[in-house]
Amino acid sequence: MSIEASAPASLGWRRFFGRRLMLAVGAGLLLFFVLLAIGAPIIAPYDPIMQNAEVRLQAPSLLHPFGTDNFGRDILSRVIWGARLDLQMALIGVIFPFVIGTTVGTIAGFFGGIVDALFMRLVDIILAFPFLVLMLSIIAILGPGLGSFYIAMALVGWVSYARLIRAQMLVLKGSDYAVAAVSLGFSRPRIMFRHLLPNAIAGSIVFSMSDATLVLLSGAAVSYLGLGVQPPIAEWGVMVAEGQSFITTAWWITLFPGLSIVCLAFGFSMLGDALGELLGVHE
Repeated sequence: MSIEASAPASLGWRRFFGRRLMLAVGAGLLLFFVLLAIGAPIIAPYDPIMQNAEVRLQAPSLLHPFGTDNFGRDILSRVIWGARLDLQMALIGVIFPFVIGTTVGTIAGFFGGIVDALFMRLVDIILAFPFLVLMLSIIAILGPGLGSFYIAMALVGWVSYARLIRAQMLVLKGSDYAVAAVSLGFSRPRIMFRHLLPNAIAGSIVFSMSDATLVLLSGAAVSYLGLGVQPPIAEWGVMVAEGQSFITTAWWITLFPGLSIVCLAFGFSMLGDALGELLGVHE
């Protein structure tokens, strides 16, 4: 076999194993944090909000593997319990934009005309503002808190899903099976949501994995600014903010929650890339 003939096969094997590796790493990281969150009451060695002035600002040790913060709280326990809240923020912060954007994009792409124009002008208005600035403005109006964060994500984050679904619907509504469904007299909702949407949604599912990374980082940033989760609740962004003043003397307060954010975001990103490759979305 010539080098030219074996090159495509070699590339195919590398891509195949590369996809499996990305999928394994991404799914493994997410599974680890899910199990950590579920088992927090059993795994965490200490109460995450219990203060103990006698052990404040202790470096990592056998009793406190991740050290303690300025209130004497165990960092490891707070990181473990923080996994619950950060996973919740990432998942809920994606679900509502996904549902809203998918519905809007499906309707706009299927009907076209003035319906499409109205929805897309609304999308253009939202995209005219920087994402983080618009989200922080909404949270500032509603007031600090996790509920405000979810509402802000739903009001701002749906536009990307709407654009993805709309583009797919514009293509698929002219396909043979869509024309056949119209000829058979199927209702518009049935054609949209039963025949076209299942074939158009793959790209949005892949994007939701990457979007979960953005939501996670946005949630951490909002909490860091004091507009999201409020102390003393264990949340990684809050922990990073609390340790900022001690970064030179007690680096462990910010290091371990910061690494947790990076690892979870990396897991979502790797899983999204792997799904994109397997489903052929990126090709």
